[in-house]
Amino acid sequence: MNKSALLGALAASTLIAGFASAGTLDDVKARGELICGSNTGLTGFGMPDANGTWVGFDVALCRAVAAAVLGDPTKVKFVPTTGETRFTALASGEVDVLVRNSTWTYSRDVDLKLDFVAVNYYDGQGFMVKKDLGVSSAKELDGATVCIQTGTTTELNLADFFKFNNISYTPVTVQDDSEAQRQYLAGACDTYTTDASGLAAARATMADPENHIILPEIISKEPLGPVVRHGDSQWGDVVRWTFYSLLIAEEKGITKANIEEVAASSTDPEVRRLLGLEGDMGKMLGLDNGAFKAAIMAGGNYGEIFEANIGSATPIGLARGLNALWTQGGLQYAPPFR
Repeated sequence: MNKSALLGALAASTLIAGFASAGTLDDVKARGELICGSNTGLTGFGMPDANGTWVGFDVALCRAVAAAVLGDPTKVKFVPTTGETRFTALASGEVDVLVRNSTWTYSRDVDLKLDFVAVNYYDGQGFMVKKDLGVSSAKELDGATVCIQTGTTTELNLADFFKFNNISYTPVTVQDDSEAQRQYLAGACDTYTTDASGLAAARATMADPENHIILPEIISKEPLGPVVRHGDSQWGDVVRWTFYSLLIAEEKGITKANIEEVAASSTDPEVRRLLGLEGDMGKMLGLDNGAFKAAIMAGGNYGEIFEANIGSATPIGLARGLNALWTQGGLQYAPPFR
């Protein structure tokens, strides 16, 4: 290829990349509303409350993104999706981002042409049984009937686990968490399997949670996180760095309550960049410089969001575990904001 042709090709590829990266952010700004793919209803993670307002750990991230992009955490439309419909909804453009306890895997990343931009919850698959079943280990479930959501990694992990342990099972397929709980409670299956966080969320809503046991085995890695479409790097960066801003805020001791005080008094250069007091970090991404401050103000830092929705003081009662900050022995770690 001669030099002029090469330059022309490079210019064309740059132009195409520019069009791709401009897409979703411009769409959301023009629409004045973020469309977030959510769960059909998982306590603590994403569901409407008694007033019809969407709340939860995943919901809070959607609201933080809306705050960063539009300056208002309420400007979000939540679209419930099942395990089978969620990725189609994202790929088709029905939703701008998917924040719905979805596992990052090779095939979803590569074959479905999706980008998992961060991990907002490190999880693993477990099993729940009724106490009177008399089972203390998943390896004792030979011949069990198992409630399992279709179109999920849990379906594949289940098959692998039983095959590896040379035991058998009969699947009872369901569409979503609420159907799984109904079938499990009705006795249609001996055990219900999904991410351990989902099991804890389900148990918290039961009339007799003390009669249900989450077995000790964790049979998989389930890195859950927000998802965007391939080819829209700018939008991926917006979602990624909104999430990381919540982690950095926790690390720096910035809370929803003290953020104005910190903004007025902090001399920490990274804090000042994060809160839009120095540099043009927001403008670099096509946002206002106060975008990440707005994201933090929407629901607090990562730790505040965790504790308010799924933490040890809630009925779900999840410990931070792997989701503690790296400074506390966990895996949550944000790249430098510089």
